[in-house]
Amino acid sequence: MPFLSERVGTFTDSVIRRMTRISNEYGAINLSQGFPDFPPPKALLDRLSEVVYTGPHQYAVTFGAPNFRAALAKKLAKL
Repeated sequence: MPFLSERVGTFTDSVIRRMTRISNEYGAINLSQGFPDFPPPKALLDRLSEVVYTGPHQYAVTFGAPNFRAALAKKLAKL
């Protein structure tokens, strides 16, 4: 392999790549990438069709939307 640069040796994986590796290791649901292996629920598609033209159209903050995290924690607490 050709020499690229010594700086490249200091590069680390992206957070998404790291979370993918960790979720694969533990058999977790990977929320860091948008590659579902199942069809979305109809209710989700219906809601998406309602908001697609009104927005917002932005990724959530790094740690996820607080309301989504709270809803997910509440649901998982039952398990």
